[in-house]
Order: sequence, then structure tokens, then C-alpha cells
Amino acid sequence: MSDPVNGEPMLPSDLRGVRERVDTVLEGFLSEKARGSDRARLPADFVDGLHSFVFAGGRRIRPLLCVLGWYAAGGSERLPAAVIRVAAALEMLHAAVLIHTDVIERRSTRRGHPTMPCALAARYAGKPDPDRFGRQAALLLGDLALAWSDELVGTAHLSARQRAAAGTVITAMRVEVIYGQYLDLLATGDPAADLDRALEIIRYRTVAYTCERPLQLGARLAGADTEVQAALTAYAAALGEAVHLNEDLHSVFGDRAADGSRVEDLRAGKHTALVAAALGRARGSSAVELRALLGNPGLDHRGATICRDIMIEVGARAEIEQMVARRRAQALDALEHIGIPRPAKQFLSSLAQRLTCTDR
Repeated sequence: MSDPVNGEPMLPSDLRGVRERVDTVLEGFLSEKARGSDRARLPADFVDGLHSFVFAGGRRIRPLLCVLGWYAAGGSERLPAAVIRVAAALEMLHAAVLIHTDVIERRSTRRGHPTMPCALAARYAGKPDPDRFGRQAALLLGDLALAWSDELVGTAHLSARQRAAAGTVITAMRVEVIYGQYLDLLATGDPAADLDRALEIIRYRTVAYTCERPLQLGARLAGADTEVQAALTAYAAALGEAVHLNEDLHSVFGDRAADGSRVEDLRAGKHTALVAAALGRARGSSAVELRALLGNPGLDHRGATICRDIMIEVGARAEIEQMVARRRAQALDALEHIGIPRPAKQFLSSLAQRLTCTDR
């Protein structure tokens, strides 16, 4: 059955307002932390800053997949508050990861707003070295978000079985994204025509963290059997790669010009699949020019345009678009061989299409 308003498959009514319910949990949690800070006469910066960051945007993909994992594995249609609280914890974890990423990569904007290091530096512009202070304070804020994500899970009133399952999945999720960030850091500034290396970074940094683990978490909270878990993993692994490859395309060619990332990623010389494909295909003067521009700290918008033109001319953009399409097809095929409720299957299919759309 499809929603007559937006054309998406209908889930039970208790599952259709997932984002709103997750945001309600986060709002209540952070409001209580703010009241606690006031009582203890602690600076309001941390809670206020984290609240602004969490509610500055984001698609809530991880909470949604967690909830879909619960429903796909036979969880009750009436979604328990405990599952929503765990889903909200994933968004708090994501905030921690993004804040730390912005410190590591020295990004200036995120979702059209100043990153946390830049916002804190601006707020304390009178300090002797406000930029250094902003980075240091942002690291602490990211650590706090990480601790609070644990607290959200710990106060979710899970059963003993669910606590054990959640702990295993969330720990794996955190370890994998840290390894992925480290692999990305090692490769940044040294882009090469090594597509396998780029895909390895994607699998650690994005595939498990964004799709596989959140879906697996919800399924395991519902007590999924190994067959359902394996099928959901096959779907999520293919989708996660497609999502990241599509994000690589949009960070260079898409709708992010406003936040400057179309230049930042190229200027940093990030070793993405798109870059690897371009370096592997470029020849002669195009190869020389591309290698001179990628990772150049002086790269400007004109240089970024040259990079994009070369990527199109040598067929790198088309290659990555084809990789996205193949992985999307693999994800959709995996759904055809899994015994889960039809509405969940339809929604997962719709989600795969939406997250890998190339026309945005």
C-alpha cells in the first residue's frame, strides 16, 4: 500500500512519525541536561551548542534504519519507547562523529552552518587563539555527545537480552567508524588511482556505520534470527556503498556549493572513489593537471571546476554513477529474497531509491 501524499509505502501508523519521535526524545534529553547544568552552575555552552548542532538538519537515516530493522525482524507494530530511545542514541552518536570529523578535517561549514569548532571560535573571539580554543572545545563537546549516546541506551529500559545485543552492535559500529576515519586520514593528501583502497575506506567509515549496523541493531532488538540478519546485512552492505558513492558525487558535482564542500574535499586531496577513478582514467596533460590540483591547499573554485571538467571528460563521473546503480540494484535484489513484512520491504526499497537519487 502506498501513502497517497508522498507515494511512499505505508508502515503502521506508529512507525511513520519516527523522526518526530526521535527528535522528541532528543529534545527532552537535552532539555534535562540544560536544567542540570543550570543547577550545577556549569557553562551553558555545551548543551546549547550540542542542541543547535543536533537540530540544525540531518536526515535521521540511522534512527530510521534502526526502527525498520525492528519492524522487519517481526517486532511489534506498536513501536516501544525503548526502541525509539536507542534510535535517538544513534543520532547522538552521529553528532559526536560529525563534530570530531569537523575538527580532524578543519571544515568550516556543515549543513549550511558553521561547524562546531568555528562556532565556538567565533563565540570566544576575544581569546588569544580562538581557533585553537574552538577545536579543543569541540573535541570535548564531541566526547560529551558520545557519553550521552551511551546514557540514552542505558536509560532505555531494555531487557537483559536486548542490552547485550545493543552493546555488541553499537561497540562494533563505533570501532568501525573510528577505523574508517583513520584510514581516511591516512589516505587524505595522497590520492591515488587505487579504487580498492577507496572502497575499503567506504566500507569501514560509512557502510557499516550508516546502514548495516543501525538496521542490524533494530533487528537484534526484535530478536531476529540469523537468516533475517544475513539478508538485511546483504541489503545494507550494498546500499551503504551506493549511498557513500552517491555522496562523493554530490560533494563534487551536486548541491553543496553553499557550504563550500565542493572545494574543500578536492583541496584536502581526499582519496574518494571518484578521485581514484579519475586518476586511473586520466592521461597526458589531463592527468598532470588533475594531480597538480588535487590536494593543493591553494585550490580555488576555478581549480575545482577544472577538476570536475576532467572527471567528466575521462568518464570518472559516469563510472561512479554506474557503480551506484549496480549497488542499488544489488540492495533491491537482496530484498526480494528475504521474508519480512511487505510494508517494511516496500519502505526499504523506497529508501534505497531515495538515498541514491542522482538528481538532487
